[in-house]
Amino acid sequence: MLTSEGLIEIHRRAHQSLKECLTFCQTLDAAAIDREMPEFNGASVRLQLHHAIGAEKYWIGVLHGRIDADEDAHLYPTIESLEAYREATFTMTQEYLRGASAEELNTARPMVNWLNEEHILFPGHIVMRTITHNYHHMGQVGSMVRLLGSPSPGFNYPIK
Repeated sequence: MLTSEGLIEIHRRAHQSLKECLTFCQTLDAAAIDREMPEFNGASVRLQLHHAIGAEKYWIGVLHGRIDADEDAHLYPTIESLEAYREATFTMTQEYLRGASAEELNTARPMVNWLNEEHILFPGHIVMRTITHNYHHMGQVGSMVRLLGSPSPGFNYPIK
């Protein structure tokens, strides 16, 4: 059973890793951050990070019955602007979790996605999906920066 207290801590630690990833990416020059990489379907480091943060915002919106699809990556041209976006999204998720009961998190209910398709989903699983999704993209960012010649320290879930 998922609890708000447990998810709050897991989410906080995951965003600690994401913040470390963004901090590391500040060491890269702007050309490297925006270099489109064919190995990643033409995505760039900046677009990977924007997508990870935007997907969390989207899914938390779905929990509230909204479609917050964020296709405005151009509004986040720097790592600093992505860090502000991350912080705002982190706060939004934490606020949701502080108000969510165990029953809310563990009871499947109908939700509508951006394609206007209805699915029966568990809110707690949605939150966990955003966390694992962030790690997926941090792994891609780590691979991308290695290809750019800047070995990353890795962005694992912090156990301390």
